[in-house]
Amino acid sequence: MGARFAFTGGREGWVRVLLTAVGVGLGVALLLLTTALPDALAERSARDDARADHTYGQKQKPRVDDTLVIADVNTEYHGKDVRGRVMEPEGTRAPLPPGLKEFPEPGGMVVSPALGKLLASDGGRLLRERLPYRIVGTIGENGLVGSQELAYYAGARGLAAHISPPEVARIDSFGGPRPASEPWDPVLLLLVLVVFVALLMPVGVFIAAAVRFGGERRDRRLAALRLVGSDSGMTRRIAAGEALAGALLGLLLGTGFFLIGRQLAARAEIFGVSVFSSDLNPAPALALLVAVAVPAAAVLVTLLALRGVVIEPLGVVRTAKPARRRLWWRLLPPLAGLAMLYPMIGKGNDRGNFNQYLVVGGVLFLLVGITALLPWVVETVVARLNAGGPSWQLAVRRLQLSSGTAARMVNGVAVAVAGAIALQMLFSGVEGDYTESTRHDLTRAQVQVSLPSGTPVDSAARQMRATKGVRQVMAFSGASLGDRRKDPGLSTEVTVGDCAALREVATLPSCHEGDVFAVRGAEYDTDTPKLATPGRTLYFDPSYSGSTKGAEFAWSVPRTLKRARTREDPTGAERGGFLITRGALPAKAAPAFDGRLFIAVDRSVPDAREYVWNTAARIAPYSTPTTWVASEQSGRFTSIRTGLFVGATCVLALIGVSLLVSQLEQLRERKKLLSSLVAFGTRRRTLSLSVLWQTAIPIALGLLLASAVGLTLGAVLLKMVGATVSVDWASLLAMTGSGAAVVLVVTALSLPPLLRLMRPDGLRTE
Repeated sequence: MGARFAFTGGREGWVRVLLTAVGVGLGVALLLLTTALPDALAERSARDDARADHTYGQKQKPRVDDTLVIADVNTEYHGKDVRGRVMEPEGTRAPLPPGLKEFPEPGGMVVSPALGKLLASDGGRLLRERLPYRIVGTIGENGLVGSQELAYYAGARGLAAHISPPEVARIDSFGGPRPASEPWDPVLLLLVLVVFVALLMPVGVFIAAAVRFGGERRDRRLAALRLVGSDSGMTRRIAAGEALAGALLGLLLGTGFFLIGRQLAARAEIFGVSVFSSDLNPAPALALLVAVAVPAAAVLVTLLALRGVVIEPLGVVRTAKPARRRLWWRLLPPLAGLAMLYPMIGKGNDRGNFNQYLVVGGVLFLLVGITALLPWVVETVVARLNAGGPSWQLAVRRLQLSSGTAARMVNGVAVAVAGAIALQMLFSGVEGDYTESTRHDLTRAQVQVSLPSGTPVDSAARQMRATKGVRQVMAFSGASLGDRRKDPGLSTEVTVGDCAALREVATLPSCHEGDVFAVRGAEYDTDTPKLATPGRTLYFDPSYSGSTKGAEFAWSVPRTLKRARTREDPTGAERGGFLITRGALPAKAAPAFDGRLFIAVDRSVPDAREYVWNTAARIAPYSTPTTWVASEQSGRFTSIRTGLFVGATCVLALIGVSLLVSQLEQLRERKKLLSSLVAFGTRRRTLSLSVLWQTAIPIALGLLLASAVGLTLGAVLLKMVGATVSVDWASLLAMTGSGAAVVLVVTALSLPPLLRLMRPDGLRTE
């Protein structure tokens, strides 16, 4: 009978069950996406491992029939990474990279679909100048980590002459055994657990709210059945059947939404992460769990909501003012959550692991406490609201009659905001432990270009200074210096540059072309004072055990040697050793030196960094420039934060769509009332404002409650990891503002349907 009410109750029943199914389906789609993400990320990682070509720590391979010379020429474009490789096969059995059918000819390149699209667009003009190759093919799916990855493989000749591992190396295979990963520390595991609970809780709340769509009319219908003779058990079974029908239809719709989203996922990139459609395959066990848990939850929520209908059917029929909600039992879930988290305060990396079950249970109970407390808060506050304009009074009276419905609509937003506030506090509190300063002085330079041996530094510096958007170029050459030709006992570094460049790394008494300086005061530099003896013979680029350089060159310390004090260079390091102006460097010693350019960019010039990278590609095609940053974060910490942003974006989208469905359901329930008010002369503007107030008042109360619970949870989590409790008020306002903005957008989108409902035909009764 319940299923028949859902599907054969005429237009009214169909609309009600369809709204329920859409709400449940959106939640199911996100749950299926969540179950598919671990496998998708694993597939990304597996493809990345399969194409690995790094040779760190490996000995140089001899040239044979199955070797390949490959150069790492990664680049950046408008803040996005572009993976680049230049290759030259040295035999017929050279390893072919995954995703390629054959090696590109010299001058040709095989690109990823996303890179091909970018190069063909107007926005890829500057990148095309950096990649002087013609496109001859497309990289297959098994050669890319994601659908939106920018990557290419290019062919070249003469790469063997540039071998300098790891940037340019000779390999005989791609991939290989994965290095053993370090164990996760307790704080990062805590972050992962809290992220999953905080992101999935709003989904569960929305599914529970969707099951209650059309709740007022259903309660009246069930109360009527109760009055005509059905007992409490029969009433519960009828309600369970109706809820089960809507939930099962929601499962079907959710599966459809997921399959549609799965196809669209290949076109999207969120915070630099993209996947292929084939990657999003939910684990069978988890998918089965969703298929069982959602209908079971729908029935359970419905049975819990039937207490008033079963006990007092006449109260439902008369729409009398419901009994006041009790507070005491609503405080139990958050108190239980705090009790579960309290024993772990002070633990962390130094004092052991966190109990995963207590963490999940404690966070879960605290967030569930919001859904229990919010109806009481809304009821208590709106009972005291009275005076105001007509739109305010219409909204307040409606909330006084059905505060539970209003609270259900914003429960998910409140839970999501509370979880976001707690996570933001936790991330901010432990960020310093996983962030390391690079010491780079970004006020003096922002880009570094390393030049291979033999590249004329002066010529490279002139080309870079002539580049659009370059403000200053500091050019240096560097080599080592020892007291013996082989296996030196004392050694130090040598820096070559013009006087302006040398003043960036040391405090010089005076400087003219031809001067040589011995630098003192550098930390850990104990050999320079012993070597800085005028007339002493030293050797550039000495050979060490196992080395076969053979480029050692004798040099005598000049009698006119000057003294200088060290200072931090643009990299933040203190240089010691010798500083030599270019006029004092013997020409025969030039091959022993590697060049380096530190470049200051004029940030007022659009695309200044892109021009710098283009010039660097011409000067040193097999060397990758480095864009400096003030700090670097742990890869795992960054991955967790990226996962949080991706998940939060999906949950925020679910919040918006579910709220819109809920709002439309509320308007449909009140169609006759709205039409009656319009017929009696109420202005449409007044009714529209009343709808806005009906949404704004509960959401304001929900955000206040969410802020309180989120701050409490965040403080407890920070105490658990031993961090100082602090609140980033700007982030707090951003979180609450995001929740409020979603509600305002949903309200604006619901205005056109509202205006259509304010028609006289809404008074028609069948």
